[in-house]
Amino acid sequence: MLKDQQAYVSLEYHDQWLEITLNRPASFNALSQKMMAELQEAIFLANENDTLTCIIIKAKGKAFSAGHDLKEMQNHATQNFYQELFKQCSQLMQSIVRCPIPVIAQVQGVATAAGCQLVASCDLAIASNNARFAVSGINLGLFCSTPAVALSRNIHPKHAMEMLLTGDFITADKAVSLGLVNQVVTDDELEYAARAMARKLSQKAKAAVRTGKAMFYPQLDMPLEQAYDYASEHMLNNLKDEQTQTGLNAFVFKKPQA
Repeated sequence: MLKDQQAYVSLEYHDQWLEITLNRPASFNALSQKMMAELQEAIFLANENDTLTCIIIKAKGKAFSAGHDLKEMQNHATQNFYQELFKQCSQLMQSIVRCPIPVIAQVQGVATAAGCQLVASCDLAIASNNARFAVSGINLGLFCSTPAVALSRNIHPKHAMEMLLTGDFITADKAVSLGLVNQVVTDDELEYAARAMARKLSQKAKAAVRTGKAMFYPQLDMPLEQAYDYASEHMLNNLKDEQTQTGLNAFVFKKPQA
């Protein structure tokens, strides 16, 4: 097991997956410029590592992430700073979606505003039963416009608008029912459940996992015929992979059961 410690995030390699830990519990893992820069760097490093099958993003402390660092925002209250901050955040969230391998959010405590956006941007999410989710900027007079982009791509628009307009927290069980989270477990089971998912993904053919993620999101915005053409091309490329052919041959030519 290889570890690489940084100031705002820590990296830990396990077999075929990488765990990225948000490491500023005193600030409820607020997504400051520094936090986002180190998280972005970790994603880029993972992109270049062909041995990885997936990533887990988790956090230290009582909160997954309370969203943007409001103190930092108020200390730099200029249009240029806000533009750069939101651009940085948007690029980070898009890089998670575009990451060639699946990203799993391991969520405890609160995930609010951009923290909820981070969960929504991940491919899979496993939450503790004490986790709560909100896009609560509206309570401060600020509509969570950029978190709305990721949220509205996870859950039905009416549910997304209710969260965005009321700022109310939802429980982990509610998040599952809406489609924001895949699974809810107890606090003690959270790490095990996330790693169990990572192990399961690691047992799949790398080419199939990477092909699947590369295909899935772009086809959602395509007309039906174009989506099928796009998916067919990805299947053809997947079929060329040696590990895929080995798996198919093993299934087709397996010996009959006695």
